[in-house]
Amino acid sequence: MLHQFLKRIFTCVLVLAVSININAQDTTQYKIEGRKNAVSQYNKPYVILISADGFRYDLAEKYNATFLKKMSNEGVKAASMKPSFPSLTFPNHYAIATGLYPAHHGIVDNTFFSKEKNKIYSIGNRKAVKDSSWYGGTPLWVLSENNQLMSASFYWVGSETNIKGVHPSYYFNYNEAIAIDRRIAIVKEWLQLPDSSRPHFITFYFPEVDHAEHKYGTESKETEQAVKFVDESMSKLYDACMQTGLPINFIFLSDHGMANMDIQNPINFSVKIDTAQFKMTYGTTTVHIYAKDEKSIEPLYNELKKDAKEYQVFLKKDIPNAWHYGTKDDWYNRIGDIVLTPIAPPKGFGFNNRKPPMGAHGFDNALPEMQATFYAWGPLFKKNYTIPNFENVNVYPLIAHILGLPIVDKIDGRLEVLQKILK
Repeated sequence: MLHQFLKRIFTCVLVLAVSININAQDTTQYKIEGRKNAVSQYNKPYVILISADGFRYDLAEKYNATFLKKMSNEGVKAASMKPSFPSLTFPNHYAIATGLYPAHHGIVDNTFFSKEKNKIYSIGNRKAVKDSSWYGGTPLWVLSENNQLMSASFYWVGSETNIKGVHPSYYFNYNEAIAIDRRIAIVKEWLQLPDSSRPHFITFYFPEVDHAEHKYGTESKETEQAVKFVDESMSKLYDACMQTGLPINFIFLSDHGMANMDIQNPINFSVKIDTAQFKMTYGTTTVHIYAKDEKSIEPLYNELKKDAKEYQVFLKKDIPNAWHYGTKDDWYNRIGDIVLTPIAPPKGFGFNNRKPPMGAHGFDNALPEMQATFYAWGPLFKKNYTIPNFENVNVYPLIAHILGLPIVDKIDGRLEVLQKILK
């Protein structure tokens, strides 16, 4: 009896230990030893780039985000910012970081297949996310570090991997366990370091609005609360940074907008796709179909075209040029041979008998609901200045210019688009 009792206790402890290990989040701050700012860089400006995931262009006004409204009205405010296609989180955060469209930087979707690697990249696969071979371009923190100007990241897509052999000088693996006040305190600590080790470029990220919109929709009290949380946190971050006495420039933006969805009537296509002939990756708003034999592409495409009523079917070569996503743009051959997208919200795909979320994004990046936010303020930015909608790849050359970093790679962004917002 005692043996059985002890065995049960041991089993419970083992299960608990496994559970704790699965749910544990890495909250370690990583610091690359041996990094120093070049003395010639000590007097360079400071830029903090903040992303509030899913913070649609109209949310600050809609939910009276008082701090963000105040700072955007006093500084620079875009009518909206156009995400890259597809209007999804990973492709767009990395587009902002590299100045490249997703098909040019390689992170073409939140989930996609590489024929060359014979592997799937997925945002939930930590091994893939930290594998630098998936990431093209030169992110801003790599550009900064290569010019002996130190950088730090409190999360950004790509910052956890050593792209081109380089991490930010200070960074965290993504987790949602570190309380916002502690995160703000760490940013302040970075800015209080000596000239030789103080980062001049910092990234910061808020997931709360995107989480609330997906679960409850854009009209919910939960989304309103998430917007207020981001607004109050931005006020705290600003105050903490101002206490350092440094001339800091702030850019607050989002990766995409959000649309409310019809969860009761998802798009279900009746065409059966033979998994012996095709590999498929899919989400609510994009489906990639990869053929194992090119001869099988056209018959399936024709079947899908006949079935398509609420969605669009594209051969890769026929994807609209405005999306920069077709054959000639697919630098890494990671876009499906056939791509499916809903025509427009509120319809999204439903797979495996799952309903779409209450809110979704990933649609045509020209749609109003997909437009993102862009605000900027600080000593280098004009005051009371409004600009029209622009593409998010143009943020990269703006920040590189502010920090005096020479761009050595081909990018899609152009400095002249946003240079006018500087004094």
